[in-house]
Amino acid sequence: MRGGSTTRVRAARWAKLLAAVLVALLGFAGYPGEQSAARYRPGAADVGDPYVPGLGNGGYDVASYTLRLRYDPAEGRLSGTAVVVATATQNLSRFNLDLIGLRVTAVTVDGRPARYRRDQGELIITPTRGLPVGHQFTVEIAYGGVPRPITDPRLGTNGFLTTTDGAIALGQPVSASTWFPVNDHPSDKATYDIEISVPDGLVALSNGVPRGTRRADGWTTWRWSVRSPMASYLATVVIGDYRVRMDSHNGKPMVTAVASSLPHGPADAALARTGEIADFLERHFGPYPFEAYGGIVIDDERIRYALETQTRPVYSAVFFADEPATWVVAHELAHQWFGDSVSVHRWRDIWLNEGLATYAEWLWEEHDGGRSVREIVAAEYARTDWSQPAWDPGPDRLFTRAVYQRGALAVHAVRTTIGDDAFFQLLRAWAETKRDGNATTAEFLALAQRISGRDVTGVVEAWLAGRTAPPAPA
Repeated sequence: MRGGSTTRVRAARWAKLLAAVLVALLGFAGYPGEQSAARYRPGAADVGDPYVPGLGNGGYDVASYTLRLRYDPAEGRLSGTAVVVATATQNLSRFNLDLIGLRVTAVTVDGRPARYRRDQGELIITPTRGLPVGHQFTVEIAYGGVPRPITDPRLGTNGFLTTTDGAIALGQPVSASTWFPVNDHPSDKATYDIEISVPDGLVALSNGVPRGTRRADGWTTWRWSVRSPMASYLATVVIGDYRVRMDSHNGKPMVTAVASSLPHGPADAALARTGEIADFLERHFGPYPFEAYGGIVIDDERIRYALETQTRPVYSAVFFADEPATWVVAHELAHQWFGDSVSVHRWRDIWLNEGLATYAEWLWEEHDGGRSVREIVAAEYARTDWSQPAWDPGPDRLFTRAVYQRGALAVHAVRTTIGDDAFFQLLRAWAETKRDGNATTAEFLALAQRISGRDVTGVVEAWLAGRTAPPAPA
């Protein structure tokens, strides 16, 4: 009797072991059911950046977006498909994309129809099989509707804006999710292929390298390709009546455009210096990081700022009302290194973008025959409200003067602390070591110490976050 009982116990143990192995194998293979559900869980619906609650998602990393879109200005309607290629960073039972408004009509994952639902600005997708960690998957989404911008009392109006002859998709820190499904946070950068069909006679401008146009049945399709990883808020579409110039610079395409409603004059003159300004910045920051150059000047009273949309900054006409304000061109081109190629990991570190770009303005002004950097620093120091921090300014103060001017003053303080040779070596090393990636203030301080041998943490904190004025610069 005892021997028979032992045999049954051993058999039961082997059965349990075999069942566990089968569950593990089935779960890894992504089969649905209770067993695999124990191994798979939903991706996060929020990337966890308190400055932009609800934006970004977890559980995957996007490699590329392919957008095939059609926009009808007469109806204000956008329609098309988005193909998202991503890799699971956990065992995923479902995942989210950010999409504000617009109606989704079909979703597939790896070619299989997937369940989906909406929850405000979230598109929640459940594939027929779980997606194991490390698996690269493809999502195709058909969608359309009349896009609308979003207005935040703290951040203004961002996103897809209709115009009398077309549209402008632009904004920071959020805009992409108003016109395509996306992981809408700079921590998940990706490449892009964008096709936009518009009625003949209109242009459809976007980021990257132009891939030509094709015409059929009264519509023209404009094709663009971005091969360096791009943060989603840097994606843009500008549709309408523009005078477009396609040149090359340093063997790369240079695409500039000015709204036809603006007279030939300061805007055209400023954009004509894009290559010259980029070459000047390259001498300080290292090789230009992208595959194309350019810029777009829009004529729209709702947009009174410039934005560093990757490879092709967008400028409001207000900057060129009286003269070719090349300082703003220098600012947005500097962002191609600092903000676009090297992007923030979280928005609290935005001074890394704006401080370095503002300092580039000052370098350019000195080079172009204006005030010296020392004169500019003295003037800005006297005007600064030291009660407002530049580092971790809070979501209500992302784009305040403190972030830009105190950020640039902190950059200058680093320069005077470590000396010119180490300072410009630092800028070039920062652009090179973090190229196409994301970065933090702590990493910048560590690199400064590694290059100069000096700990500049206290200096930077005083200039960025101190509530009283540091000693005036010499």
